Parts: sequence; C-alpha cells; structure tokens
Amino acid sequence: MLSTMQDGNLSIANLLRHGSRVHAASEVVTWTGTGSRRSTYAEVGREAARLANALRGLGITGDQRVGTFMWNNNEHLVAYMAIPAMGAVLHTLNIRLFPEQLTYIVNHAEDKVILVDGTLVPLLAKQVPTFETVEHIVVVNGDPATLEVPDGITVHAYADLLAGQPDTFDWPDVDERSAAAMCYTSGTTGNPKGVAYSHRSIWLHSMQVCSTESMGLRQSDRALVIVPQFHAMSWGLPYAAMMVGASMIMPDRFLQPEPLAKIIAAEKPTMAGAVPTIWQGLLAQLNAAPQDLAPLREAVVGGSACPPALMDAFDKLGVTIIHAWGMTETSPLGSVSRAPGGLDEETAHGYRVLQGRFPAGVRARLVGDDGEELPWDNEAVGELEVAGPWVAASYYNADPQDNAEKFHDGWLRTGDVGAITPDGFLRLTDRAKDVIKSGGEWISSVDLENEVMAHPAVAEAAVIGVPDEKWDERPLVAVVLKEGQTASADELRGFLADKVAKWQLPEHWTFITEVPKTSVGKFDKKRLRAQYADGGLDVSHVG
Repeated sequence: MLSTMQDGNLSIANLLRHGSRVHAASEVVTWTGTGSRRSTYAEVGREAARLANALRGLGITGDQRVGTFMWNNNEHLVAYMAIPAMGAVLHTLNIRLFPEQLTYIVNHAEDKVILVDGTLVPLLAKQVPTFETVEHIVVVNGDPATLEVPDGITVHAYADLLAGQPDTFDWPDVDERSAAAMCYTSGTTGNPKGVAYSHRSIWLHSMQVCSTESMGLRQSDRALVIVPQFHAMSWGLPYAAMMVGASMIMPDRFLQPEPLAKIIAAEKPTMAGAVPTIWQGLLAQLNAAPQDLAPLREAVVGGSACPPALMDAFDKLGVTIIHAWGMTETSPLGSVSRAPGGLDEETAHGYRVLQGRFPAGVRARLVGDDGEELPWDNEAVGELEVAGPWVAASYYNADPQDNAEKFHDGWLRTGDVGAITPDGFLRLTDRAKDVIKSGGEWISSVDLENEVMAHPAVAEAAVIGVPDEKWDERPLVAVVLKEGQTASADELRGFLADKVAKWQLPEHWTFITEVPKTSVGKFDKKRLRAQYADGGLDVSHVG
C-alpha cells in the first residue's frame, strides 16, 4: 500500500487530551436555577481522570456499559469523556422512557454501573429492583441515602467516590472501531433498539458538526446545549465542542421557557440546539416578555420538521433557525439546511425550510415501492436510505428480523419519505407510517401541519389519517390554540383553502390542550390515533 501517513488513533481519549489541554480555558456552565456554576475544560479533564480511576475501582475494566440517568450538566460531560476514554461504553439512559422500556434497555445493554442525578433518584428508584446486571449506582449532586436498593447493588455518592482519586489516568489505546457509546431509539414501535457508536464514528461526526456547511461550531461559540445528552448523544455537540474549544452552557433540569429565557439573558449564548417544541415554547415566552436575544445568532432545530412560521418568527428576533435532519441511527447528523450562497432572500428561504443538504460523509438514495432507485429531481418521492461512516449498520444484539427490516445492502432504511433536489437537498414529506393515502393519492401530514401552524392563533397542530369509507383515509387535524386565542374549525379550514389542493382540505378537526409527545419531544401520533380509536377526541366535521 502506497502511503507515507501515520495511522493516528481516533479515540475519545485523544479527543479529551486535546480539548482539556489546547482549549483548557473554555468553559462548561451549568445553570442552577438562580445562577451558574462554572468549570473549565482543563478541570473537566482532571475530573474525568478521577471518575475513570473510581470506575476502575468498581470493576469497570473493559467494555462494560456504564449508564447515565442525568440532565445536561458538567458531571454528565465528564462522564461523556471519562467512560469511553477509559475503554468502557457510555450508555445514555432516556429519562422520559416508559418505566418498562427503561428496564428493558438497562437489562439489554447489561449496564453494570449507573450514574444518576440527585433530582432524578425518585424516578430511577422505582425501576432499580427490575435491573438484572447493575452492581453500583452513583448519585451525583444528591444524597445517596434517599435511594433504597435491593441486595447486590451498592450506592455511592459521586463526590465521595471521586475524593482522593488521582487527577491523572493512563488512558488505554483502544481500537477506534470499538464501541464508545450507546443510545437507544425512543421505541415508538416495539422495544427500543440499541445503536453502538464507535470512537471513529464519533470523531468523524464531530468534525462534520464543526464544518461550516453543517452546524458550524467554532472556538468562539458559546453553545446552549438544550437537546438532552440522552437524545442521540446531544446531536454530537459535547464532543464537537471539546474538539474545537467552544464553551458549553448546560441548562440542567431547567428546560421550561421562562428559565431558558433567563439563561439566554445571563450567559449570552451564540448558538443553540433543540427540537421545535422547545423553540415554540420559548417564542411564546418572548411574546409575553420580550427580551434581546443577542448575541444568539443561530438555533439548530431537528428531531422533527420545523414549521416555516417558527423560522419566520425567529428571523424577526434576529435568530436564524437552521433546519437539520437526522436520527439515532445516524449519530444523528444526516443533513443540515444552509442555503447556497449568492441567492436572493426568497430563494434562500425556499432552501432553509428543506431538511438540508447531505454532507460528504452521508450517502443517500430514494427507493420507490418497487425497490428501484429514484432520481434526484425534487419530484420523485420515495423512502430515504442512507449510508456512511457514522451511520449504523445494525442494531446491538437485536432480533435478526428487526435488523433485516431496517438494514439491507449496506443501507439504512430511514422510514422517512421525501424527495431530493438535484443539488442534494432533502425535502421530507412524511414518515412512511404517517403518510395519508386518500383515494389512491398521498397527503403529507407534515405539509398540512406546517400550513395550519402558520395561522396566528395556532400553537401546535398534528395531523393523522383516520378511516374513511369512501376515500380509505382522510386527514384529522388536532389543534392546540395559543393562550387567549380563538379559532373555529371552519376558520382554519378556510385559512387552508388557498394553500393546499382542494381535495386535501381536512374535514375532521379536534381541539386539544396539548399534542402528546414522545420521550424526545416529537409529536406522538401513535397516541393520537389510539385516542381517536378509543373515542377520546371530540371531533368536529366541516366542509
């Protein structure tokens, strides 16, 4: 092989060495509710060493799984670095999963140690007796005496466990293709599925996050990391920030609109990342209590489609929303929508509302119902499939049938339906399971939701297909009105009249107080369908 290059190891240990030394002064700020506590990357490096030494003492000697049941804070970042750097596997536990799903993923991953925030102890405690492999639980920023555990499990205080430990560690030279971290899907159908990220995939993904065509994270940034660290590895922001030296602002448990507004005012972030529901809540807060958001320049929005009306509202506040698409199986970065240069404002906006352009590390194709690949012409619609060095090739220890249904020929079947422009921008129209087939024609629930949410009285709207004797399916729109606002089904249908084809206009409407959400903040249409089937929705019929 003709090459003169060294074969450097893309390990989390080397990422930690770099960040804690080269960017030693960069900050990690954790919000406390009334103010902030601060640490530097140099201190993160030393605390990571102490945690690694402590975990060695608890029997973590290889690739055992260490779970975290934690908010976004300094200690969680330390765990992000220490656990994979020492050769173990970080397993971020979703605090919003149903209890039986939490039990399932802890036992399926065979977690040996779990770190839990003190405020989350009551939530974890209920499930501890169902854990089959856990031997130690470490309570962070809380009293371990509040946690009762069965025989065979030992409870520790984080501060006591780390006290007296050396602040250096002999980080092992692990295989960059070995597992560094695990994250489970949110389990909207069946049990959650495990994705094991390698050291190499995290490195390459972090480099892309820092790319100017992607999130564009840079050393001068102060990143408000709202997206949970248990949600697809916080979109890779912690590792990318360590790579370039961007400071991080962690909101801990203070994720409601009012405290988020206070964090922005106090800590002056320059960029942020969160799902659309967070930004919708923050927008309502800002409408009620206006404040200057500067120097916040960009907010990356993913997890579900961002309504164009939300983008427009933040444009007026001086914050550009950057639309992104991805999933747990893609680490999660799949595409980011930055408009090509040199375009007029209207044309650029047309790109911004798309799900984004694929980076060099993600190959994409559209596949039709017949299995044939479709052209990139922004017209042909099919299921999106992707492949690349930070895209999963299988689920961890999964049923062969689950892997066969999701992965084939080296491609991940995303379950998302859409089109791709000739210049590589993704335009999603729906999830495969959410597309409404009416009279042999397809109706995009996402398109309808975006149009309804453009009405000034509407806070949220979710669209599902419901059975229809004549047309097989018709759309049902579930609407959440803004506080103090009114609108009728007739008014909203009239609002749509010149925005969608006449045959797509919904006849079925229901007004609810909140759209049910999944554990990661997406609209839970499965629960909406169940509520409709059970007669739990008060449905109006118009038109």
